[in-house]
Amino acid sequence: MAGGYPVGTIVGGLASARLLTDHGWPAVFVFGGIATLCFIPLVLLFAPESISFMIEQQRPDAMARINRVLGRMGRAAIDSLPAPAPKAPRIRLVALFAPAFVPLTVALTVAYLAHIMTFYFILKWIPKIVVDMGFAPPLAAGVLIWASIGGASGALLLGLLTTRLRVYTLTVVAMLASTLAVIAFGRGQSDLAALSLIAVIAGFATNAGVVGLYALVASAFPTHLRATATGFVIGVGRGGSALAPALAGLLFKAGYGLPTVAALMALGSLLAALALFTARRQLRAAA
Repeated sequence: MAGGYPVGTIVGGLASARLLTDHGWPAVFVFGGIATLCFIPLVLLFAPESISFMIEQQRPDAMARINRVLGRMGRAAIDSLPAPAPKAPRIRLVALFAPAFVPLTVALTVAYLAHIMTFYFILKWIPKIVVDMGFAPPLAAGVLIWASIGGASGALLLGLLTTRLRVYTLTVVAMLASTLAVIAFGRGQSDLAALSLIAVIAGFATNAGVVGLYALVASAFPTHLRATATGFVIGVGRGGSALAPALAGLLFKAGYGLPTVAALMALGSLLAALALFTARRQLRAAA
């Protein structure tokens, strides 16, 4: 699922490169709005409600709807609806800060916030940085496409490797690689091919780290806390997606060059790896 994000940016980047050449930047936003509208009916038609939710609701047409979903999954139809499970007591946010879960909650939230800052620095600043190096805007969009190809590859490869290696280990390695790749990106490259190559590597490592964090959150908490923990960690951590472009902009405005700014923003991934290390025993046991 997480691999779909960079795949979407590849499609969007290809469209943007053409639209920027032929129609200018406003057309990119028009395209994005139209694409979003087109997906609304697709989701309504082809993304069914979850079976567990339909069982819980017990609507008159629930069994027919459930059997349609089961048929699409290649499963046998049911003859009767099971009784809905008793409602579990409401989980409060404070449960994440019980003594048994405080190390996990703090470590994963800090890790996600820090790493997402590095991730969004690469994602949001590549076009501007490439243009400032003297390349045309459509070529800058092309470099972003290569970064997204790396991101999609990182998501898929990390997912495949989790069948053989611990998610914790893979995630920490990805974050350390992300630190080095973003620093290397900031050193600048002599030509567009070299710039695209380092963008692929940076995209690969940063997105692999994000995917690994999703898996760690899902596996580290017990079932009754999983949704609450996921919402909290990602909700707080997504603040990094707003902070990263702004912080990088302030650093550039203050007169720091690309090598310095990239090195500072790369520290987010390093801090994330250190945060995970503080809860390594629990994380290794879970994943």
